[in-house]
Amino acid sequence: MRYYLGIDVGSVTTKLTVIDENAELLFRSYLRTEGGPIQAIQNSFRQLHESIGEPPIAGVGTTGSGRRLAGIMVGADVIKNEITAHAVAARHYRNDVRTVIDIGGQDSKIIFFRDGVPVGFNMNTVCAAGTGSFLDHQAVRLGIPIEEFGDYAIRSQSPIKIAGRCGVFAESDLIHKQQMGYKKEDLIAGLCIALVGNYLANVARGRKIEPVVLFQGGVAANAGIRAAFHKRLGLDIVVPENFQVMGAFGAALLAKRNAERRRTATNFRGAAQIAGFTCQPRTFSCTDCPNNCEVNEFYIGGDLVSRWGSRCGKWYNLSVSSSERSEEREAPLQAN
Repeated sequence: MRYYLGIDVGSVTTKLTVIDENAELLFRSYLRTEGGPIQAIQNSFRQLHESIGEPPIAGVGTTGSGRRLAGIMVGADVIKNEITAHAVAARHYRNDVRTVIDIGGQDSKIIFFRDGVPVGFNMNTVCAAGTGSFLDHQAVRLGIPIEEFGDYAIRSQSPIKIAGRCGVFAESDLIHKQQMGYKKEDLIAGLCIALVGNYLANVARGRKIEPVVLFQGGVAANAGIRAAFHKRLGLDIVVPENFQVMGAFGAALLAKRNAERRRTATNFRGAAQIAGFTCQPRTFSCTDCPNNCEVNEFYIGGDLVSRWGSRCGKWYNLSVSSSERSEEREAPLQAN
């Protein structure tokens, strides 16, 4: 039996999954990134190693906003954007899916399907209203555990109207209504309704939402948001069993597809090694031309393993250090 690993590194959470040859989920990890993606990735692999040891991994895929960093750290075979990963996961879960609503920690996405094929997508632009971080902030401000946020909304008998066209207005209006003495459940229910309206206006942008509708991402755990979508759309909202890790699951499916097509050995470094080595990113500015490119370097155990950021590509050679490059540039001038 061969196994495939997927990693989804987001701004708020880091997810890791392992699937077998039948695409059955064997392991999942869901951790807060807390501003430290390197530590979150290593902690995920510590959990993996403690849980199932060193499974024979045949392919690794990464996705999310930190997919490049994760890919370098673990030795990924496939690095894909989150739209692709979530679409593949949704299609695997329901081959009749027509719409995917995905709301994560910092961004919101919608993916449209026709005959099992993704035909379009939208993402939120500048407004983060309705995302996980926004809801976390409101839960803290109201003194309610985020796990209970949706339950409060469900208990409401008279939701309050909240201005939800942007996160700033929503919070301001929520505070104003709170100071008027409305109950927390009515405030939260009103907020959920407003945020769903914001999503449909700013993310879906007026496009028709057709069933089957899958709701993915961490916010799918919020019963209040689910109920608001159901009421607004008049459609059943299907939440996959592993809705929190669908991006990582999709990355694992992509790694499996890649391994079966290419039949090449994986670049995976190994769970124990990843959990234990030291990592350090560095950066410097190249002044060889007016572009002044910011060149990024990544070191594992003191060894330079990746470099990127120069427009001309000359810094892709890992054997050339910054000081060596300066000497090469100055040598002709000295000779003249």
